[in-house]
Amino acid sequence: MKGKKLIIQIPAYNEEKTIGEVIKEIPRNIKGVKEVKVLVIDDGSTDDTIEVARKAGADYVTRNKENLGLGKNFRKGINSGLKLGADIIVNIDGDGQFNSKDIPKLIKPILDEEADMVTCSRFLNTKLTKNMPWVKKWGNRRFTKLINRITGQRFTDTQCGFRAYSREACLRMNIKGKFTYTQEVFIDLVEKGIKIKEIPLEVRYFQKRKSYISGKLTKYGFKSIAIIGRATRDTQPLTFFGMPGLILFILGVIGGGFSFFYWLTHLMTTPIRTLLNLSIFLTIAGVSLIVLALLADMMKTIRVDQEEILYRLRKRAFARKE
Repeated sequence: MKGKKLIIQIPAYNEEKTIGEVIKEIPRNIKGVKEVKVLVIDDGSTDDTIEVARKAGADYVTRNKENLGLGKNFRKGINSGLKLGADIIVNIDGDGQFNSKDIPKLIKPILDEEADMVTCSRFLNTKLTKNMPWVKKWGNRRFTKLINRITGQRFTDTQCGFRAYSREACLRMNIKGKFTYTQEVFIDLVEKGIKIKEIPLEVRYFQKRKSYISGKLTKYGFKSIAIIGRATRDTQPLTFFGMPGLILFILGVIGGGFSFFYWLTHLMTTPIRTLLNLSIFLTIAGVSLIVLALLADMMKTIRVDQEEILYRLRKRAFARKE
């Protein structure tokens, strides 16, 4: 069986203290893989991240002139990996939080054709997650429940960045978030029928470590919710617009029905005029949202066709030279 080409993608920002060890620990001989290459995408670091990465053995290093954000940096890495002919792309942080030696375990379901995306889960086996702050644990579980509700799946961890993607998953992927990408990828790929598998792997937490990705948890939460909202709007417009519209319409009808009954029995609307006006407003708003949902669903059909065209164009543009 012909081996696969594996690209290890490391988005980095001011990781000079840890990225060298991460790169050195990456296995270069993996069963089922013919070639392993390390790609570092530096997001405008102000320290010696690039120099350290090169000395540690990075095969390819690219640098952004300015800090683009994790989402854009991730997409840049995916496109670079495809151009380099990757069959599998692994994304791992440069801060040493994940164990590079676990990469063979991470890619095995893809090699065995069991999945097209494999992600590390910190909650399938809690013994493998050491010193995770309770606030992050609580937040991660809330976001995971939200993604599960949106996708109709039962994932345990949708925020972890240690992941492996098949070439097909990378070509199909179409995400837009600048700040982060972790939750949006789930929504996007599940919608496209890409099979995703979680496996438990060790994750290390350091007391004094500050994540440049998440920063303040409140900021991370609000920005992530905005990204999830946009992704849901694009992939599930009937739910996004239709459900609120239906709720408003039902409330308006109930209020209007009560107002009409009161008028029939009392021949006056003076005590309940505010309720009548509110009911009319809710009914109109509900109908408007339902119409918007139908229009957005029509637009989704167009978007699906456009993404299929984009997929074919990308497949041709990133065609490998055998």
